[in-house]
Order: sequence, then C-alpha cells, then structure tokens
Amino acid sequence: MPDYMFLLESRLSAEQRAVVMRVVELAQAQGANVYIAGGAVRDLISGMAIRDLDFVIEGNPLRAARELEKGGARLLEVDEDRRVVEVLFHGDVDGSLSAARDDFYESPGAKVQYRFGTILDDLRRRDFSINAIALSLNPASRGLLLDPTNGLADIERREIRILSMHGFTNQPGRLLRALRFAARMGFTLEERTSGWFDLAIERKLHLNISASDITDEVRQVGREDNAAAILKAWQDHGLLSLIHPKFNSRKPDYKGLDALVKAREALASINRRARLSAPTLYYVFGRFSRVERSNALKQIGLRAAEIQLVTSLEEQADAAVKILGAAKMKDARAAYDALEKMPPETIAFVLTYTRQSKVLARINAYISKWKPMRASLPAVQLEALGVPRGPKFDAVLEQFFTLQLHGRVRGPEHYDRILRNLAGIKPEPKKKPKPEKKSKDAAKPAAPGKGAAVAKGQPAARPAPAAKPAPHPKHAPSKAAPKKKPSKPAHKKKPKRRR
Repeated sequence: MPDYMFLLESRLSAEQRAVVMRVVELAQAQGANVYIAGGAVRDLISGMAIRDLDFVIEGNPLRAARELEKGGARLLEVDEDRRVVEVLFHGDVDGSLSAARDDFYESPGAKVQYRFGTILDDLRRRDFSINAIALSLNPASRGLLLDPTNGLADIERREIRILSMHGFTNQPGRLLRALRFAARMGFTLEERTSGWFDLAIERKLHLNISASDITDEVRQVGREDNAAAILKAWQDHGLLSLIHPKFNSRKPDYKGLDALVKAREALASINRRARLSAPTLYYVFGRFSRVERSNALKQIGLRAAEIQLVTSLEEQADAAVKILGAAKMKDARAAYDALEKMPPETIAFVLTYTRQSKVLARINAYISKWKPMRASLPAVQLEALGVPRGPKFDAVLEQFFTLQLHGRVRGPEHYDRILRNLAGIKPEPKKKPKPEKKSKDAAKPAAPGKGAAVAKGQPAARPAPAAKPAPHPKHAPSKAAPKKKPSKPAHKKKPKRRR
C-alpha cells in the first residue's frame, strides 16, 4: 500500500508543508478532525503539480480561518452559509477551508440544501469521482486514504465520471467544469457521463448556468496553465458564448495565451513563479477594447481588485518597457538589477506584449544567461580560500558577478586568481626547488666506447691501460723453483765516539 502521507510531504513545497502543519494544529486545538481533499489529492495521485490546498474540517472552520488571518493569511471570500472560506495562506499558498457537509435536493433541479456531517458525506456529495478523495491528517488515522466512490480507478483509466445521473441537472455549471478538467488533465468523459452531458446540452440546461458558476469558472481559467485548451473545448461545445455574448464574433487571443505559457515556463526555469491570472484574463478578452474588456469583467462578477489587475496591465508593461529600453540598460549589471526588481508577472506579460527587440533581448539574456550565471557563483571555492560567510563574503561574490556580467571572467581556471584579488588575499610565494644531493655511492660514469659520443663541454675519460700480451712459450720462464731473494746485508754498527 502506498505511503500517501510521505508522498504528499515529498511533493509539497516548504511553504505548503508549513500551511498543512498550521491547519492541523488549529483543528486539534478545537478538537475537530481535518482532512485534505479534492484537487490536492487528485493532483497528488495523478502526478500533477499540487496548486491548491483544500482542507475539510468536521466542524466550523471559520474560527481557524480567523486565526490564520492573524498569522498573515488573506481571506479572499467567506461564505458563512456553506461555511467555506477561500484563503491565500501565508507564503503565497492558495487553498480553502470548508466544513464537511452534505448537499441535497428536494427534487432534480431544485435549490440546493445544506446539512453538516462527516467527511464521507462531504465526499459523496461532490461532482466527479476524481474530486471525491481525501487524506486524513488526524493523529489516529494519519495518511489514511478515503475513496468512497472509487476515484482512484478513474484516475488510472484517465476518465471523468460524474457521481449522479442528476449531476448536470442539479448543477448545470458542472458542464463547464467537466470540460475544464478533461482539457487540463488530458482525460476523456466516461461513457455514461458523456451521454448525460450530451443529453443536458440537448435539453439546453447550459442556459441555466448561474452567474456565480460562470464567475467561478472564469476565475479558474485565469489560474490554469493551459487556458487556451479549455477555451477551445468550451468553444467546440458551444459554451464559450455563455461567458460573454461577444465571443460569438470575437474569439480569445489564443496566440497571446500560447506565448504566455512559454513565458511562464521560461521564468519557472529560473525559479521565478509568475501568478498569471490577470495576464491570462487579459488575453481571454484580448480582442475586446479596453472599455469593453473592463465592462465584460464587471458583468461576469469579478471582484474590483481582480478587474484592476487586468485593466492596469498595459500601463505597467509600458512603464517596464520604458525602463528596460533606456540607454543606461546597455550595462548588463543595470539591466539585471532592474529585472530583479520587477514582478515576474510583469516580465511575463512584457515578453508577450512588446515588440521592441532590445527589450526582448535583455529579458531573454536575463532568463537564459544572467540568472543561471548568478546561481552558479563560486561560493564553495571562495570559502575554501578561507573567507568566512558574512558581509565581506557576499560583497566579494557580488563583485565577481559584476565582472562576469561585463565579460571580464574568462573561465573556471581564472576563478581562484580573481577571487583572491577581490578578497585581498596575497598569493603564496613560490618556493625555489632545492638542488638534489649526489649520493656517495653513485656509480662513476662509464668510459665511452668506440664511436660513443662525448658530451659537449665534458672532458673525455682516460682510457684504461692496455693489458700486457702473454709471452711466447719459448720465452716463457721455466717452472723451476723460485730463486731466493738475496738477504739484505747486516748494518754495520757505528763506532762509539771517544769522549
């Protein structure tokens, strides 16, 4: 059995893990069970990036939401009737807190009624099986996977299956949701779900989609990585005009949306995450005039702050282009510092908005060259030279990076010398090699043989004396007894002197 808790923790970012720990702590403080459910578990199992953390509490989550707000979270929307809170957690983490509940209808298509219950009630009342999976975060059952509708099998089959034959009738907004999930995940509608979908369109139930459902879907499209695929799916099924009637004659700017996807991926490669909800909605309504775009967003029901982000994009992009196109930006260090201060959303939008080649060239150099160069500064090499980490250490690396941007660092073989100069470390003096001592037992040089070359400047060695030739047999001495040597004459005694 897979260890889903280990899998979850290994896939979450550090900020997301901190949010999970804090929510569990608050739920335990009020004695309530808490689960992570819906999209986070679906994306975890399917291998996709976990974007949202949706928590379900068997109790009232409003108190926990207020405590989170004290810690820096932003409560984007509070629905006290359903006890659902949309939250931007501390660390820029998206998610929600909701009470476990059961939705029921007195008759198909009637107004939904709520009653609060258990986590299993909450999972069974959901729209599709792939969203009806939860993971327990409680100490007694930590890591237990709850899947009452067999959503795991549908994820393996890559199918979207609605949980009730009245699912589209009770909530026609699920027609848009089904196509959005299928386009995002590359899934297909399950056979019976596809039949019920076609029947709902034939009965024109899509005309009954509520304004709040359309608002939610437009907001979700703004957060999608591939919004163009979703819009095309809605367009193919005749649902795009539900967003705005002018889409019958003016299609979204698909080219701009595709360029935005490439810009997001490029910025992600240098660890700059861009939240592109506003630029995405800009290109969704890209064929509209400024006034038409603003009015359309108001009609859809987006919040004033969301509309302001979209309508101010062109002004922000023009200001960024003016900065990056200035003459002083010919200095790579100045251009790098300017881009570091810009929000990644602005950089991504400028990449798709402007046609100024010098501005695009500087942004592309920042992404493909300068940021990777900054990420590979020789910090370890500087530390090995004996410079401790601190203000001086950081200053040396900054000076080194500036030299790199100006093209004054050739290659890794020069790093050591440059770092020493910047840190004020004197090079070690070169030691003179000691002459080798000749051993006493060293063999004498052999005499050169015939034809052997004598080293230039060296005196020739004396030849060895030639051996005497052996005497002829006739003249050879006889083998008689050797003659006795004459004895030395005795010394005469000196006469004594007379006194």
